Amino acid sequence: MSRVSIIIPTLNEATCLERTLRQLNLLDPPAWEVLVVDGGSDDETVAIAQRILQAIALSSQARVLCCDVRGRSVQMNRGAEAATGDILCFLHADTSVPDDFVAVVEQTLADPAVAGGGFISLMAGSQTTRWGVSLHNYLKTYYAPLLFRPRLFFQGLRLLFGDQVMFCRRADFWKCGGFDPALPIMEEADLCLKLVKQGRIRQVNRVVQSSDRRVAKWGSLKATAIYLYIGFLWGIGVEATYLKKFYEEIR
Repeated sequence: MSRVSIIIPTLNEATCLERTLRQLNLLDPPAWEVLVVDGGSDDETVAIAQRILQAIALSSQARVLCCDVRGRSVQMNRGAEAATGDILCFLHADTSVPDDFVAVVEQTLADPAVAGGGFISLMAGSQTTRWGVSLHNYLKTYYAPLLFRPRLFFQGLRLLFGDQVMFCRRADFWKCGGFDPALPIMEEADLCLKLVKQGRIRQVNRVVQSSDRRVAKWGSLKATAIYLYIGFLWGIGVEATYLKKFYEEIR
């Protein structure tokens, strides 16, 4: 059985982190370890993580790491450096996973031809499920690489994004250099481009649920338009630092 490390980058996630961590305590089988990597939160994020992780530590190793440099790529790399598992899973603080999450990850990577994978992301809030946005997110995993990297698409490339809970073997992660710390956005897609050199990327036929807070603020049409715009510009090679201007932080 593989050892699965779950890495959660956080920044002012007090409103949703507790729910996410409590669900991780229900995983069967449990994760090998859970690492919360904080980028300098000024709310109760760290205190919540420390309190809830004490319960998780009964069945898994659990730690809170503080990262001197803020940025999701940097924080996830910091977590990967500290991780001791064979498999790395990168989970957003506002995303819920099924209780058999670890088993699904292990079964996916049991195929040596598969280098990494992610889930189908379903966006939802307290009052609604964003079916249209969720469908688009599902489809862009396939159509984006087919349009912009067709050769790699037929070699197994799928473009995964943060709310899909990306996972891969730790050895493959470091073999391709990990996340690019200079990227403020699209870091998971960039990793997919590097990881496909080690094997196929899979979107597994299981669902994780992510907060719709960004869509709730923007509205479904504006959110979809922004996702399309960013994806198109990234596909033709526009710098990620420019793309970040269109993707504000929402907590």
